[in-house]
Amino acid sequence: MNTVKPIPAGMSTVTPHLVCHSAADAILFYIKAFGAVELSRIPGQDGRLMHALIRIGNSQLMLVDEFSERGLVSPTTMKGSPVTLHLYVEDADAFVAEAVKAGARITQPVAEVFWGDRYGRLIDPYGHQWSVATRVREVSAEEIEASAARIWP
Repeated sequence: MNTVKPIPAGMSTVTPHLVCHSAADAILFYIKAFGAVELSRIPGQDGRLMHALIRIGNSQLMLVDEFSERGLVSPTTMKGSPVTLHLYVEDADAFVAEAVKAGARITQPVAEVFWGDRYGRLIDPYGHQWSVATRVREVSAEEIEASAARIWP
C-alpha cells in the first residue's frame, strides 16, 4: 500500500508557477516586498533556477527561470501577462507601500471598492501583475450585483 500523500503537505490543489527573467532576483524581491519565505530552490547546471518554492502568507508559489528552449518564457519576454495574482492581506495600503519601496509599480491605487475591499493593483519588476485587497466591510451579493451593473452595464 502506498502511503505517499498525493498532495504534499503544505501545498494546495492550485499553486501558481511563475516564470521569471532572473528567478533568484525575483525571490529576493518577493521576500522584501511581500514578506515571502524561501522554502527551496533547485539550481540548474547553467546557473538558472530549475525550480524554487516560496511562501507568501499561507500560500505557496513556485518559480522558475526562463528556459525559452523549453517554452518557458516570462512576462518580460512576452511584453506582459494576462494573469493577475490576488493577495488578501491585513492592510492593503501598507502592503502596497512596501511593495512600491521594493520596486513594484502601482497600476491602480488602493481605494475602497463596491465589493467591500480596499483594493489596488501593481506590477512587479518581473512583469507579474498582482491585486492586493483587505476586506473592510461585508456586502451582500445583491448589493455587489447592483453596483456592478451600474459600473459595467
